[in-house]
Amino acid sequence: MALSPRLRWRLDRIREKLGGLFGSSNEPRRPQLCPACGTLVGANATRCHQCGASLTFSMAAASRSLERWLPATSPATYSILAFSCLLYGVSLLATMRETGLQPPPGGGMFALFGIGGINGDVLQRLGASLPLIPYNLAQPWRFVMAVFLHGSLMHIIFNMWVLMDVGPQIEELYGSARFFFIYVMTGIGGYVLSSLRGHFSVGGSGALLGLIGVMLAITTGRRSASMQMLRSQIIRWLIYIAVWGLLFPGIDNYAHFGGLATGFVLGKIMIDRPPVSPEERKRAQMLGWATALVVVASIAMVVRGLFQGG
Repeated sequence: MALSPRLRWRLDRIREKLGGLFGSSNEPRRPQLCPACGTLVGANATRCHQCGASLTFSMAAASRSLERWLPATSPATYSILAFSCLLYGVSLLATMRETGLQPPPGGGMFALFGIGGINGDVLQRLGASLPLIPYNLAQPWRFVMAVFLHGSLMHIIFNMWVLMDVGPQIEELYGSARFFFIYVMTGIGGYVLSSLRGHFSVGGSGALLGLIGVMLAITTGRRSASMQMLRSQIIRWLIYIAVWGLLFPGIDNYAHFGGLATGFVLGKIMIDRPPVSPEERKRAQMLGWATALVVVASIAMVVRGLFQGG
């Protein structure tokens, strides 16, 4: 039986798509851009002739593939926002299932922001920062997970609002990979100091103070009008935060100070511009992927602990 022209056309389109999927498409391949340096290379090239980077198996190629799934602007900031909200949703569901909506122990900030409060036992199982000895020292992933956990609805709303206000500026300045490293590292620095004081703590405020510390380091010693204006604004922020911390003793000021100090040090060490050369891009990608690996490993340790405890 003869096929109708319309059905034959549809079958041809399906055959073309299947052929492209399995590498037998008749369409000529187009030249491609090196993900490391942006140089135009041949359609069949496997390595860039300009910088020598692999076009198939490299951190640059992996980063380029990952970019397809992330927002075009401020991808690291939005990824942090999404992961923090996801963890809050998981912790809220666990709280509702086990104990009902109750703020964590200790009062203070969590009592103030008690709407949608997360139970302390749930936060502890998901990786809240605890005293250094014997907890955080034996379970170092808590330094990482605590950065993305939050104790209540208002707690996460306030922190994510500040993240979306400050994060894109720092990400544009340093690039996504280095920004992600800065955020996680300053959060870890905050919780190292907090755990030394024996605090139970969660939240991204230490990392957010770290971003402010980076901005403070950038503006220090620069006399242009724009830098002086930005530094004055940063100092006002720090004064407001300090007053807030004094008025509400439940706020973890040690995590704030640790994040601020870590951010200031990183701001003095790191070049305050996006990576431009292939070597700088490679180092930035190494920082970003290493940070992502640390976060993924921390998540895996929490999941492992949940299954063992369950």
